[in-house]
Order: sequence, then structure tokens, then C-alpha cells
Amino acid sequence: HEDPNGGDSNAYRTLRSSSGHTRVSRAVLGGGLSISTLPNNMTRVVEDSGKYYTWRIFGPENQRAENLWIDMNDVRHGQVRVHGILSNSYKQAVPVALSFDFPFYGHYLRQITIATGGFIFTGDITHRMLTATQYIAPLMANFDPSYSKESTVQYLDNGEVFVVQWEHVRIPGKESVGGFTFQVALYKTGTITFSYRDIPLSVDVISSAEHPVKAGLSDAFMVMSPSSQSQMIYEYHRVEIDVTKITNYSAVEFTPLPTCLLHDSCELCLSASQTSGCSWCHVLQRCSDGMDRHRQEWLDYDCAEESQGATFPDVKTDSSTKSVGLANTGVIAGLASALVLLLALILVSLYVSYHPSAVSPLYLIQRRKSYWPSLKFQKQESGYTEVEGGGHEKDSIVEAGPC
Repeated sequence: HEDPNGGDSNAYRTLRSSSGHTRVSRAVLGGGLSISTLPNNMTRVVEDSGKYYTWRIFGPENQRAENLWIDMNDVRHGQVRVHGILSNSYKQAVPVALSFDFPFYGHYLRQITIATGGFIFTGDITHRMLTATQYIAPLMANFDPSYSKESTVQYLDNGEVFVVQWEHVRIPGKESVGGFTFQVALYKTGTITFSYRDIPLSVDVISSAEHPVKAGLSDAFMVMSPSSQSQMIYEYHRVEIDVTKITNYSAVEFTPLPTCLLHDSCELCLSASQTSGCSWCHVLQRCSDGMDRHRQEWLDYDCAEESQGATFPDVKTDSSTKSVGLANTGVIAGLASALVLLLALILVSLYVSYHPSAVSPLYLIQRRKSYWPSLKFQKQESGYTEVEGGGHEKDSIVEAGPC
């Protein structure tokens, strides 16, 4: 969808709160993307077999929904900050530092990006299409906080939980239905909650023509394309909440599950019962299933190949001659396998040297994984501006809570 000025109507601008002037930042991976979207009939989850999160939806009649709501006016929760720029802007996003390490899909985040459109972007590299993946979205929609002085985007961080609340935000063209009020809470434990207070319009009838409409979680990894001219983002997991369940006083609670990245030793990596499909990479000293944000390193260091025959040392001893003989046989077999692998690598290197147009092994690996939805970043003109300016607080808004 295109806006009247010729830009992408889904594009966001990122800003940095400070003081002083305005400047245009350098391009970050360019502004152009080609996006492979998921089929429209894919609801609730993609590849969600309970691997990363379990979650429950609570209706307004459930006391748990009320308990999950965090009252931003209660000073016991900490200092509330009303963001002046976000509260007076449309399709803007601002990075905010966290006071604690927040585990998201097994990765620890210390900075997130709050967007006016009802979601948090969790990626390391910002781009125009923040709505595509790597998000935590209680209710992603075309909200415009600049419409009214009553509309605000506020947050608090007390060291145990980080909360963002979109309060009385309205949708262009639907202002008369009233404002939406909802929040997301990121707990130090990795738990994520969505809480809804005012939902004046059924979410399933909100138009997605100018902005995606969805709720849930998503993460992706980034790898270099074979030509090294662009980077590819692959969305490896998504949870989609049924938006018809989002009503006044409803809530959603996500509980994180252990991931391979949790294990810090080869033995735990290969034997832990609470995770599956994990492999240990000795070079990186990392446990992974290859589907996380470190995938580029996993490919660069051939961890996928190494992990195929990975075992951890056997710490048990046996004085019998038979056991010793078997151990020696295993060592000999291992050395033979290593020599065969080395010879194969030498032959491949010679072949590539004399056949430079041949397809590289890394390209073949990436091609095998090409079924993931991908976003291609092309080196074009930047679609982002970074504004260094504190903005002005709305007249009716003051910071709440103790200093």
C-alpha cells in the first residue's frame, strides 16, 4: 500500500529521544524489502508445537484477566513515563533501554523499540517494515496517538517488569468509536502478558489496508545472501492470537519454555529432557537447534555438519579389557572419519578453485531452508529518519510516580 507521498504506508520512522536538533540518519540495510507473506488461512500459530511458549487467553469473566492488568496510576509499580514524541506522533517508533535482561525466544534483550501502532519491535536492526516480524504485539493496528490530547503512549520499568500502555489511542477514520486502551508487560522471568481495558470496536473488523492488524509474537534470524549484496530475514516462529477473543477486560499470558540456548555444556545440550533437537557446536561452545538469531554463526562455523555426529565425553570408567578395546575402536573410527572429512573438504576446495562458477556449499545449505517466510533487505535509499529531539509533552499529561 502506498501513501499519498509515494512512501510505503506500512513504513515506520524510528526516533531517538534527546534534545536539540533533527537529523537524517544513515541507511540501515536500506529501505527496500521483498516480503513473502504467510497464507491467510494460517491462524493462531506457525510451527508452534509448544516449543517456545505456552499461552492462555482469559475472558473478562476470569479473575486472572483482572489480576494481570497493571495499574499505571499505582505508584507502587514504579515511575511512569509518558513518551512525548510517541504520544504526539503517527507511525513512529522509539528505542528504549531495559533495566534488565529480558529473555525472548531464548535471547536476552536489553533494548526494545516501542511503536505507536500497538506493538514492540524486538529486532537488533531497525528497518521500514517493523510490522513484519520480530515483534511483541498486544494489538497491532493503525493507531494515531497524535489525534487527541487524551491519547498517550506510556511505560514503566521497575527492574522486574517493563510495561507499555497505549491509552485512548484512536484509529484514523474511526475516531468516533472511541479510544483503545491496552498494555503489554515483559517480566524478567520471560513471561509476557497482554491486557485489554477498552476495546470499543471488534478487532476483526478493523481495516488492515493502511496497517497490519494482528496480535501475538514473532521472531526471526538474519543471514547473508550468497551474493553478499543483501541480508535475508527468515521468520522461524510466530504465534497469532485469535483477535476475536480480544475484548474489554480480557488478557493473554505467555509462559516461556526452555530453549536449546539455555544449555551451557555439551552434556546438558544433548541429554536435557526439557528440550529436543539440540546440537552442540564445539567451536562456538553453544547449544542450538540452528533456528535462532545466531544462525549466521551456526552456518559460518559449519556447526550443522559438526553436530550430526556430536557426542559428549563419557565420564564413566570400566576396567574390563572389552570396554578398553571398544573405546580404542571408537577412537580409531573417529580418526578415520576425520581424515575422510578432511580429504572431502580438500577435494571440494580444489573443485571450487577450478570451477569458480560452481554453486557454493553455503548457498546449498541456505537453499534447503528456503521454505521459511523471508524478508529481503536491498541496499537502497534509507526509509528511516532518526530524530534527536525531546518533543513536547501534552498539556494534560505529567509524569506519575516518585522520582
